[in-house]
Amino acid sequence: METPKETRIVEQILDAIADQRLPAGTRLGEQALSDHFSCNRTQVRRALAALTAYQVVEHLPHRGASVATPTAEDARDVFQARRAVETAICRNALRRATAEDLAALRAHLAEEDRAKDDGDRSEAIRLSRGFHNLLARIGGNAVLARYVQELTMRSSLIIGLYGTQARTLCAKDEHLSLVEAIAARDEAGALRLMDAHLRHIEAGISFSESRAPAGTLSSMLGGGSPRP
Repeated sequence: METPKETRIVEQILDAIADQRLPAGTRLGEQALSDHFSCNRTQVRRALAALTAYQVVEHLPHRGASVATPTAEDARDVFQARRAVETAICRNALRRATAEDLAALRAHLAEEDRAKDDGDRSEAIRLSRGFHNLLARIGGNAVLARYVQELTMRSSLIIGLYGTQARTLCAKDEHLSLVEAIAARDEAGALRLMDAHLRHIEAGISFSESRAPAGTLSSMLGGGSPRP
């Protein structure tokens, strides 16, 4: 069955936010989105409503929609929540991971390494988020998986707004160390590594800096019609 167009619009805009092509504060005008995606404004409104539910878009009466602008306090709250949620996810994954799960994690790490070695920052960001979501799926708790999906998306937005040189999200060896601890069933070590990993990401953020939108909405979204 064909995916509804508004769903595809949501996916492409979420990709652009995660890839940091759409920084905080970017206006998401209905007509501009309708033109870019070759769809009607009713479909755009449905897509914006879904994006608002992810808490990465603000939709205010008489002002339209824009990519959310988190405060420094919001950012600290997000990373505190990630430490709580992803510690539980890490524990679950360690106890449930099969040989196939571990192979999937290692294959994902290989993709991350290739993207980083090739200097493909957008793909590296996508794969870094994907690692955390994959770990959540292995953990087997659908509620926690949903939370981490939202939190990693909001983290990408925060890093886009406040990030410094550490904006690549995840250091090259930190995910590998986590996978090895999970494979060894070293629960204390894995939990310690997850906590340190998330604190390292947060430490790469400077709350005194921000990045303004640059270019037209269509140029920031890139591409053309939504992906199939």
